[in-house]
Amino acid sequence: MSNESNNAPQDQVEEVVTPEVVADEASLMDELTQANFRIEELEQQLAETQAALEERKDVEMRAAAETQNIRTRAAKDVEQARKFALEKFANELLPVIDNMERALQGTDPENEVTKAIYEGVELTMKGFLTSVEKFGVTQVNPQGEAFNPDHHQAIGMQPSADFPANTVMMVMQKGYLLNDRLLRPAMVMVSQGGNSVDVEA
Repeated sequence: MSNESNNAPQDQVEEVVTPEVVADEASLMDELTQANFRIEELEQQLAETQAALEERKDVEMRAAAETQNIRTRAAKDVEQARKFALEKFANELLPVIDNMERALQGTDPENEVTKAIYEGVELTMKGFLTSVEKFGVTQVNPQGEAFNPDHHQAIGMQPSADFPANTVMMVMQKGYLLNDRLLRPAMVMVSQGGNSVDVEA
């Protein structure tokens, strides 16, 4: 009988759970929990690092844009300074040109006595104007043009049958520009137009 009991099927043997197995499982669960916490921690650090990187990129882009703006402004300032550095000097030259024009008006190119003076002053003035034009100074002589308050200063208005209304009919003093910026407005007389009033008999 003892042999029969010893020959019982082995697959019916119950699995024995020992304290060591329980301890191993608990330790494994602790390790998994710690690993999950560590993964969450690393993911949070990664998200923070990415956010900091994006912020740093944004700061760098803004700094680069500001640097470019400063360079652009500086280049414009240098260009403006280069263009208009001669403004004071050019203003000092205008009375000289005015005096040469007065000398031309006071002499007669047909009169043998003043013809040589006229031709000499005219030649000098043409050369002078050509020289200052090389530095951006141009003359404003609006005879017969529409009145432009940006470049002309009206001394007065007169009726005229020869000129339409608001047209420069006479230039008393020519104006000048320096690189398209007004140095001095032209002093002009402006037409009011012809008298259109019909007088009935």
